[in-house]
Amino acid sequence: MARPRRQLVAAAVVSVWSLAWVVGQVLHRPSPLDVVASAVGWAGAPVGWLEAVADWCGGRTGFLAVVGGLLWAVTTERRQGRALLGWVAVMLAAESVGYGAVRHALLALGGFLLVVVVLSIPGRRAFVVDRVALIPRDVLRAGSTALALAAVVPLVAPGLAVAGLLSPYVTRPPRPRAPVTPVRADAAESVLGPAGPATATSSAGAPQTAATTPPARTPAPAFTPAAPAATAPLPRAPGDDSAHPLKTPRAETPSAESGPRAGERAVRR
Repeated sequence: MARPRRQLVAAAVVSVWSLAWVVGQVLHRPSPLDVVASAVGWAGAPVGWLEAVADWCGGRTGFLAVVGGLLWAVTTERRQGRALLGWVAVMLAAESVGYGAVRHALLALGGFLLVVVVLSIPGRRAFVVDRVALIPRDVLRAGSTALALAAVVPLVAPGLAVAGLLSPYVTRPPRPRAPVTPVRADAAESVLGPAGPATATSSAGAPQTAATTPPARTPAPAFTPAAPAATAPLPRAPGDDSAHPLKTPRAETPSAESGPRAGERAVRR
């Protein structure tokens, strides 16, 4: 269902054509162009050109059954249009060989898958690192997918019809919201700047917000300790040894005695 509208229309047309042809085999076994002629005649359009096409295809298009089978074999999930082309080729081949064209196409599909499986046996233990390899498990998976996609082509039109009828009555889940990307603080500051976003005026007069570039930061100079200032030596008197490096003047400590006894001792001295 999740396909472009053109592909859905083409799939619906081929699906109706192939389904009518397959179901008609139970009744009176019409050819694919007979089915188209019946629809065109019902619409009131001329069908003489379809008779000319049927006469030309008689005995000339039998090989298209093998082409249709190979187109079915290379059908993938992304390239489903090959299944439609395979059905068209098979129905054109049926103008020459009848409904047996489907059997021939299936034989071509099975033969191709058998050859690929045989070629993939030596690579059953291969490691796909830097080269392409055929692995039996992947070959069987691709073959089953191709066969399933080719087989459901006649059921595409009924499926679209049922989906269209039920679409108003189906409850769909809410759509997921887009994830919000968080913005870091430093990124926001670099965009807004210290004084907020700068605004400018466009030619139409509408204010516009312009991102400001923060000023470049200059590194602080390294700390260098200042050299001690040179001091001149103090003058000293003759006999003064206070400046001698080995002689340190003693500090006078106050006496612990006070009062009249201290005065008496001073008188005795």
